[in-house]
Amino acid sequence: MGRITARRPVVRLRGEHRVERPDTLVVEEPLELRVDGKALAVTMRTPGHDVELAHGFLLTEGVISAGSDIAAARYCDGVDDEGANTYNVLDITLAEGVSPPETGVERNFYTTSSCGVCGKGSLEAIRLRTKHSPEADTVVVTSRTLTGLPDSLRAAQKVFDATGGLHAAALFTADGEMLVLREDVGRHNAVDKVVGWAVTHDRIPATGTVLMVSGRASFELAQKAVMAGIPILAAVSAPSSLAVDLAAESGLTVIGFLRGRSMNIYSRSDRVLVSDDRIDEDFGGSRSEDLVDGHAGRGLDEA
Repeated sequence: MGRITARRPVVRLRGEHRVERPDTLVVEEPLELRVDGKALAVTMRTPGHDVELAHGFLLTEGVISAGSDIAAARYCDGVDDEGANTYNVLDITLAEGVSPPETGVERNFYTTSSCGVCGKGSLEAIRLRTKHSPEADTVVVTSRTLTGLPDSLRAAQKVFDATGGLHAAALFTADGEMLVLREDVGRHNAVDKVVGWAVTHDRIPATGTVLMVSGRASFELAQKAVMAGIPILAAVSAPSSLAVDLAAESGLTVIGFLRGRSMNIYSRSDRVLVSDDRIDEDFGGSRSEDLVDGHAGRGLDEA
């Protein structure tokens, strides 16, 4: 898997047995994103699909609105001790007429959950800032389709199988067809790579799709979905309160605790059609919003 994984020595203890052997770890390296030669952001990421990551990041930050807004992307600078390119600095050239990032967009981010906004005014500002609001999207997804997404996501996580240390994000059609899956040490990077794929394949706004993530549905992930015009965000674990607030403000459907035949629908439940009789039987004919107790399965999400 090249630069995606690395081998390191490890001491394994199994009861009284001690074994020394190499282990496969996921690679984590910094990527500096530059726009027209000016440093914009640094993120810790798993190498691979860096151009998609850049496209997704720039779209979800509101710098671009389509792939045509980028004229070129090239690696530059950044050499190791032997003078070889580390491929850890990526410079994006904006197309003619595209405005550079606004003052204040520049940031270093090594964490994934600090959003820096709060209050209804800030949430409304995000809704107004996106050019691809999901609010009017009329897509409907069956509960049967949704309950199959986590298994599809997990089955496609090849690097996770080797390392056990990656987040995943995938974009599905309303019929459950996987369009793209990306893995990364950062949950926000995995989503940016998926959104970047959509940008480079001229699928923005990503109408009629479901974004499935392997962990929590944080504010940042909800924001990225809204900016990309994705109408449904589904997660195997819990959403944050701010993610749900943003979803309600922006017309995004947020689904949490999507495990087995169970799920919680926190916003825009009209997009989910309960199609499996077994769900009605299991939950006594409950409405889709009440399918799972809000505390079920807590503590299973990764950091």
